[in-house]
Amino acid sequence: MKNYTTLILAGLVVVLAAALVGVLTYVKNQPAEVRTVEPLVEIAAMEPDSSLWGVNFPNQFDSFMKTETNNTDTTYAGSSQFSWLERDPRQVILFAGYPFSKDYNDDRGHANALDDVRATKRLNLDDSNPKHTPATCYSCKSSANPGLWDELGMEAYDAMSFNEMTPNINESIGCSNCHEAETMRLIATNPALIEALERQGKDWKTYTRQEMRSLVCANCHVEYYFKGDGKYLTFPWDNGTKVEEIISYYAEVGFKDWAYPDTESPMLKAQHPEYEFFTAGSTHYEAGVSCADCHMPYVRDGASKYSSHDVHSPLLNPEQACGQCHTDTDYVINRVADIQKQVAETKLNTEDAIIDAMNAIKAAVAAGNADATLLDEARKLHREAQFMWDFISAENSTGFHNPEYALEVLAKSADLARQAQMLAAQSVGDTSLLATGTYYQTTP
Repeated sequence: MKNYTTLILAGLVVVLAAALVGVLTYVKNQPAEVRTVEPLVEIAAMEPDSSLWGVNFPNQFDSFMKTETNNTDTTYAGSSQFSWLERDPRQVILFAGYPFSKDYNDDRGHANALDDVRATKRLNLDDSNPKHTPATCYSCKSSANPGLWDELGMEAYDAMSFNEMTPNINESIGCSNCHEAETMRLIATNPALIEALERQGKDWKTYTRQEMRSLVCANCHVEYYFKGDGKYLTFPWDNGTKVEEIISYYAEVGFKDWAYPDTESPMLKAQHPEYEFFTAGSTHYEAGVSCADCHMPYVRDGASKYSSHDVHSPLLNPEQACGQCHTDTDYVINRVADIQKQVAETKLNTEDAIIDAMNAIKAAVAAGNADATLLDEARKLHREAQFMWDFISAENSTGFHNPEYALEVLAKSADLARQAQMLAAQSVGDTSLLATGTYYQTTP
């Protein structure tokens, strides 16, 4: 009886194994996936005109075009074009000697990116000036870029001036910045992103689709700098993507954006490091949530389900953006408000500490008898403190993308600023330089 049972079980195993092999063979031999609906028009590779893509994907395109007019304010930002210098005059002081002290507006929606970069007063359009604005400043502003990078190479692209590149740029951010035309798959298009990943031993082509729903945002929403005389677009990720690791990279390569007036501190200006900030162990990132899940939630048009391309704050449509996972959206809204309020208040306190440090260094330099070693260390700490603050300030979520990390970085920034202030006072033996609230003492 035992032998009979054993034979039956063995036979079943053989049959099941054969069936499995058959299924796997069938799957393997299936033709490549094709669209269930034939496209109305064929889209050329890296086509810059998003309206052509819109013929095949009208819902996505129509929602994308809403970014041209969705200039709605939220409590701390949104997509309205206000001046950070007017909203927070401390930033005029913090960026003194740098173009951001003259013009620093909040970003509008993707469809406005090209208009906004051309309108900023930070541009230097005098090509005879060695500090003229390079074409690199167009890197994250146009759907023409993938094609231009393919045609020219990024080195030649970046070596051109802003003026020289302008005739080639006629489209704002669009479909080709994130999608492959033939398949519509999400792709990395910015050579700086691809190169940064390669230096880390990573290949974006191995990423899952869910991972790509965040990585495509890293084509633009990152910290970067212009490397060398050729202004070559570079992501400072070689040591890692956390703020301390980026600071160490900049120190190793000897990079600075400008020297602060009257202190000569070698300063850094953060750009918009949303990707680095979000991926630094945030709750949502660790849970497998992507940028698109919140900023481009799935919506319906009748029976059609698609990812909205009306990219804006989830607070403007919490039922769609947050309600996919959270049943109590009122709680979510209140939780976001509490987090952002705490981060915003901490950020302002940190700014005050940095200004105290900067004023102390100024006074020490003016004294003319400062200990050079102590003063240089104070300048270094001033640089690090301000970049840490700016890493949170320039990031477009007022801390919500990673609340714990935001408060941690701001706390460290304030601590470094106070250390810089103390060293400046020690360098000249003047305890009066330890005064706090100097911003309020020197401004009306």
